[in-house]
Amino acid sequence: MSSPGTSGVTVRIVREEDAEPFARVVAENRDFLQPWEPIRGEEYFSVEGQRRMLDDALLLYSGGILLPCTIIEKGEVVGRININNIIRGALQSGDIGYWVAESAGGRGVATAAVAGVVRIAFDTLGLHRLAASTLVNNVRSQRVLEKNGFERIGMAPKFLKINGTWSDSVLFQRLNEAYD
Repeated sequence: MSSPGTSGVTVRIVREEDAEPFARVVAENRDFLQPWEPIRGEEYFSVEGQRRMLDDALLLYSGGILLPCTIIEKGEVVGRININNIIRGALQSGDIGYWVAESAGGRGVATAAVAGVVRIAFDTLGLHRLAASTLVNNVRSQRVLEKNGFERIGMAPKFLKINGTWSDSVLFQRLNEAYD
């Protein structure tokens, strides 16, 4: 399952062999990503740590509750995008989360990756709703979501523990028009 995007951006399911490129990218972008992520232990930045994360992600994928994807630009791993917490039944929903390397910022890479995952979520998985949240001050990520048709639906105080602090988040959603 993959989705080709614009500008040479592709989204595909993670693979075990992604551990090495992910370790390189997260290590190179450690300071850049720190304000937007939970505090990470040293193991996270190693190949073995990334391999464990990928193994866990693929297990959750096999159970249908996570869609873990690699963001590739022109053949290089530049980020990660997931649909987390996939719930079936009456809800048919999931939560989207993503990050891209600093070098991939400002060129539409994240926007193309989100568009690709939205297509997979709605066309392949048949989800009705995708939710997303961003820190209040993460204007770039908010713009990515808005460009992809997500609408602001509220504010969640102290929603996520990011960089060691419980932080407020802006909540977004996009509904699958096929269900209208």
